[in-house]
Amino acid sequence: MALHSPNRASYSNFTIRSPSSPTHQWNSRCSLLFSHGAFPKKYVEWVSAQCPRNQYSRFICIRENAIVPAPGKKTSLKKLTNGALPTTPMAECREVDKGDSTVSITVVGASGDLAKKKIYPALFALYYENCLPKHFTIFGYARSKMTDAELRKMVSKTLKCRINERGNCDGKMDEFLNRCFYQSGQYDSDDNFAELDKKLKEHEAGRFSNRLFYLSVPPNIFIDVVKCVSTSTSSSSGWTRVIVEKPFGRDSESSAALTRGLKQYLVEDQIFRIDHYLGKELVENLSVLRFSNLIFQPLWSRQYIRNVQLNFSEDFGTEGRGGYFDSYGIIRDIMQNHLLQILALFAMESPVSLDAEDIRNEKVKVLRSMKPLQLENVVVGQYKSHIKDGVSYPTYTEDKTVAKDSLTPTFAAAALFIDNARWDGVPFLMKAGKALHMQRAEIRVQFRHVPGNLYKRFFTDLDEATNELFIRLQPNAAIYLKINNKIPGLGMRLDCSNLDLLYAARYSKEIPDAYERLLLDAIEGERRLFIRSDELDVAWKLFTPLLKELEDKKITPELYSYGSTGPIEAHNLASKYNVKWGDLSTDNY
Repeated sequence: MALHSPNRASYSNFTIRSPSSPTHQWNSRCSLLFSHGAFPKKYVEWVSAQCPRNQYSRFICIRENAIVPAPGKKTSLKKLTNGALPTTPMAECREVDKGDSTVSITVVGASGDLAKKKIYPALFALYYENCLPKHFTIFGYARSKMTDAELRKMVSKTLKCRINERGNCDGKMDEFLNRCFYQSGQYDSDDNFAELDKKLKEHEAGRFSNRLFYLSVPPNIFIDVVKCVSTSTSSSSGWTRVIVEKPFGRDSESSAALTRGLKQYLVEDQIFRIDHYLGKELVENLSVLRFSNLIFQPLWSRQYIRNVQLNFSEDFGTEGRGGYFDSYGIIRDIMQNHLLQILALFAMESPVSLDAEDIRNEKVKVLRSMKPLQLENVVVGQYKSHIKDGVSYPTYTEDKTVAKDSLTPTFAAAALFIDNARWDGVPFLMKAGKALHMQRAEIRVQFRHVPGNLYKRFFTDLDEATNELFIRLQPNAAIYLKINNKIPGLGMRLDCSNLDLLYAARYSKEIPDAYERLLLDAIEGERRLFIRSDELDVAWKLFTPLLKELEDKKITPELYSYGSTGPIEAHNLASKYNVKWGDLSTDNY
């Protein structure tokens, strides 16, 4: 039996073939788990072939043969590179029952706001919906001194049941909290992580163990934590995975350095770079909308689409996090990751399959087709004080954690272009800002005018009569399609109407939080919504030249009033490409 890998770095894409039938691929779709230490750590800790959700197997059976990566059994690198692995008769091959396995989830930085407000509530929601494995344990890890009881008290304040009327909510909370424990320690201490490993093993009770580490800590700590996880706290029998929170660096150079640091101790398939916007329901629905509805497929190109807008706005400033924000700014915080990821999903070609690598390959192709942003296609702004209804709202630089002469933008608008056959010439306009007139995240697709429109005389403004697809990510997830329609009556009067899908009205089920989806995917090994290293590298290359130019030239952002629609220059940028910002129109939904 031989293993063939298309490239040395991608250990998750092995093709398994049986000697008795060279073209036969394994049918069981199980997960191939190599125990920690079975091969030299610098090459691979575990190797996985595609597996269905919630199904894990210690062995892969192929007709009469099976690969046996038994715990503790060593296989030389020479045998691995020659493509040979020991086999055993089918009779000796067995699947590991899910009852024999356990998942240990460690939240590194458990005392921080993200852990308290997002990660623990998401894990509880998964438990409440019976989405977590039968055997699981959650450990908090941070420098703060805390007992298990104190952790549970802190976590309990942020938990809520999705539907309070259903079942025993308090009982479920108690059950969940009883699975939560705490270990204090330094982030760079092998000894402290060894203590954590000892406690994890006590709770794993000899079961086949899988371990997930969520790094809810600043990026400058990532490498220290990953080193300790790799050397002292990796699973000895199952998989070990690490979720890394953004920001992934500040530019191409720092991002590449971070990736190199992580890969000293982990292989790419163990690294899950999380962008919570990719877990939002409407972002998840984007490919469904595109590729499973025939009416949209022929329209999704430069021939019919005039422009695409990706808008993100918050109606509050940087209250409480000015120090963090001032070192990154709105472009790094929102545009380079959240909005660019949505753009790539929106514009990509149809993938070969729904497998993670096929989807991520298409996203990378889109990003590689884009040119780096130019300063003439960007507007930056910073909010200033404003008094409304007797309430005084502060200037950005009044924040005590922000320098008085800070030039960090709290608003940015940009025009991007994709140089390929599908999108050549179509402006993709991004806009993101804080302290604006509304809180919203949306995608707006404005279609072209109808050629030779017989009814154009009934419209005073053809732009107002243009078809538009509107996808609102938050708040109140919705999809609208604006069409022209005759008003009932004897005369000929036309109206712009909306075909709408308001999720709250259509579906009674509450929409899961993005962190719930992404945590579940990480536990199940689904990488589709996580960012690959080459994808991250290309994304930074698009924005790094612009960011350096803004900082080197000390570009002064245009001031705009707190609670306004943003800088005037943003309107001029849109007009440059014959576009009006859709979120400012009178028919805003």
